[in-house]
Amino acid sequence: MEEAIQNLQNQIKNLEAQIAQTQQLADQAEEESMKEMVSQELETLLNQKKDLEEALQALKYQSDNTEVKKEGEPELSPDEAILEIRAGTGGDEAGLFAMDLYRMYTRYASSKGWKVNETFFSENAAGGIKTAVLSLKGRGVYEILKNESGVHRVQRVPITESGGRIHTSTATVAVLPVFKNIQLDIHPEDLEMDFFRSGGHGGQNVNKVSTAVRLRHIPTGIVVECQEERTQGKNREKALIILSTKLFEMMREQKVNKISEIRLSQVGTGERSEKIRTYNFPQDRITDHRINENFHPVMTILNGELDEILEKTKDIE
Repeated sequence: MEEAIQNLQNQIKNLEAQIAQTQQLADQAEEESMKEMVSQELETLLNQKKDLEEALQALKYQSDNTEVKKEGEPELSPDEAILEIRAGTGGDEAGLFAMDLYRMYTRYASSKGWKVNETFFSENAAGGIKTAVLSLKGRGVYEILKNESGVHRVQRVPITESGGRIHTSTATVAVLPVFKNIQLDIHPEDLEMDFFRSGGHGGQNVNKVSTAVRLRHIPTGIVVECQEERTQGKNREKALIILSTKLFEMMREQKVNKISEIRLSQVGTGERSEKIRTYNFPQDRITDHRINENFHPVMTILNGELDEILEKTKDIE
């Protein structure tokens, strides 16, 4: 690698000498035909130099990445994933639908023998979900669930609807990979931190003191929460890991090398904001819009029988 870099640098140096000589000829040429010929030669040399400089940059980048890898490049852990479910538009009904999705994924995970830990769980007044974050461990879990990320839409008559009207609500799902050895430079001044009491299902308090942690990354607006552990310190530590995972995944998706280069217009939206699936209760069908296929029946799938959908959507890029 070093030899190739040195070789390119020597070629560029030789070209620069030729360019200087050709430029001198161009300045001294008096005949129009000679000026034109020398100008063309100069343009050719400049283009050759540009090509060599680009090749040199690519080699240097490859060399730098090789060194990083030796020191511990972030490595995907295929048997782990973070599953995040949030209520979208639709008020209480959106929260109830988010709860349906929560049960669907946890039942599916149970059927596969995966280990499920609840990192964060927040209910709304109607008993639905505001936000739920799960840590999943199992063989190939990330590859199996990665295409579940996106907006899930439900069309049904809410239990609170007395007139029998069909409502449309949404919930967002994000499936994040887990990486080992993520080392990001997150500045303390870029973080807002809140501590609050962790709440479990049915409004019960997991702890009587404020051990749950909410972190907000100010430059990107990303918010993560953790209540899994019993102390503020451990929850803060785990929240920072989840935040690092989110930031690193965004950097990978956007092909940037620094947190400061993340395109803010895509934070919280981007591909994950795309509507991927509609759960239509009146017609008892689930439509996956990416492959334009319908699946039946709705309640069977919501009870955790996801294999058919996951198999047919596994190759979506």
